[in-house]
Formats: sequence, C-alpha cells, structure tokens
Amino acid sequence: MSDPRITSSIFTRGAVDLSALRTPATGSTSAPVQAGPPAGVPGGAVGGATAVDVTEATFQSEVLERSLTTPVVVDFWAEWCEPCKQLSPVLERLAVEGGGAWVLAKVDVDANPRLAQMFRVQGIPMVYAVVGGQPVDAFSGVVPEAQLRQWIQAVLKAGGVTVAEAEDPRLDEADDALMSGDLDAAERAYRKILAETPADAAAEAGLAQVGLARRVAGVDPQAALAAAADPDDVDAQLLAADIEVLSGLAEQAYQRLVGLVRRTAGDDREKVRQHLVGLFTIAGPEDPAVASARRALASALF
Repeated sequence: MSDPRITSSIFTRGAVDLSALRTPATGSTSAPVQAGPPAGVPGGAVGGATAVDVTEATFQSEVLERSLTTPVVVDFWAEWCEPCKQLSPVLERLAVEGGGAWVLAKVDVDANPRLAQMFRVQGIPMVYAVVGGQPVDAFSGVVPEAQLRQWIQAVLKAGGVTVAEAEDPRLDEADDALMSGDLDAAERAYRKILAETPADAAAEAGLAQVGLARRVAGVDPQAALAAAADPDDVDAQLLAADIEVLSGLAEQAYQRLVGLVRRTAGDDREKVRQHLVGLFTIAGPEDPAVASARRALASALF
C-alpha cells in the first residue's frame, strides 16, 4: 500500500496515453463553471476560473496546455454518482481557497466516455493531478478533507508552486512514516504527539489509519468482501468495512457496522462499536457521512 491516507491510490506515472488528445480543438471553448446547477449536482459556482467544465474538445487547452503553467486537478464524476456529490463540493471549495494556484477541471464521464477510457477510469469519483502536460498522481473514492488538502499540497509542490510548510513538523514526520509504509515508526510518532498534545485530532486520525493499514495488510479485498456474505460473522464484517473505507465506500461501511451493532449484544456489540468509532476517527467529525452514521449508531445503541 503506497499511501494509507489516500483511498485506493492507483496511479503509476506513464500509464495514461494522452497522445490522441493532443490535437487542436476547433469550434469549441470551455467556460468557467457557472452558478445555479441543479441541487446536489457537482459543478456548482466556484468563482472565477478556479474550476472549469471540460469536454474532449477542450481538454487540450483547459488541461494539458494549462497544466504547463498551473497544476490541474481533474475530477471525473457523473450526476448519478452519490460519492461524487460528497467529494466534488470539497474540491470546488478548496479550488476557491487556492486562489488560482491550481485549477479544478470537471469531466462528466457520461458525456465524455473517451476521456474516461483514456484515463482508465473504472470507478468514480476518480481524481487525477496533471502537471507539465502529464498525469503525476491519482486516487479514487472519497477521502477526508484533511487528506485531500495534503494531496493537493503535494500536487502543488510537484508543479513547482511554493506552498506553506505544515505548522507542526511532528505531524510531517509521522505522516511521512505512514506514507512510506513504516507503520511502527508512524505509530510511535503519532503516540508521541498525543502524549505531548492530548486529543490532537490529526494525530488521532493518523493513529487510526495506522490501525486500518495493519488490519488490511496482505488481505485480498474480493475474498474479504465475499467472506462477509454471512451477516453474523463479526470479524468478517469488520474486515469488509475496512476494505470498503479504503475503496471510497465509507458510508457503506458505516451502514454495514451500524446494522451489525443492531444484531449483536454484549462483547460483540462493543467490539463492533469501537471499530466503527475508529473508522469515524479516520474521516474526522466534520465529515457529513460520519455525522449521519453517528446518529444512526446512537439509535442502534439506545
């Protein structure tokens, strides 16, 4: 696992062939995302040119050429995609906060299937970073905002954009260990932060991610999900929830475990509850899916 903080990181440099798109677009121009989209549909007003709707005809100018001077984050989405409705608004808000340091390019996969095919998009939301005319990183699924900010910061650095250093170098050390897969070092670093700064939310989330990374190490995702066919197999359900979180299906994982809480009692119920709370910690209390799942958990318990 290359980076436990990013859900389903799948990009390998050079895996995307964009040669077919390097032709001048004719008769088409892209425009900034306009205000007033239908409720719940990604691509709302994000101000200025911080975000653009992109088609195959405008991809060269708005993504490839633009990325020669400004990093571009490409968001593959669709109107029917519920996880997209969680991720896209966050991307739009962060693009506005970025003030033009990077540009969000939104691609509707239903309207632009050839683009999705060229980028090997197998599930959405799917997000690519394009710098210097080439993809440099990507992830799929919904990730917590704190992790998304870290990912964008790395993209900006790759694009030669000066970014502010993290305020807490202790977290940098811990995060670097987690990204490199040194889980023991990451755990020590996060625990040291918590000893010095109790209830540090970032350190708590990092420590929870270490636990998640350990639980899924060496696990075959498909086999784990298949084993969860028995709704009363507590351990299988817990592992399936972990896999779902890493696959960008956190809300589905929460629902799975809330249902398990309802069906269990005693030690098993407490085991499931603690596991679910640990998954909440990874996402953070501001995640809307966490808030909803916490209410469902309270209802299941009481």
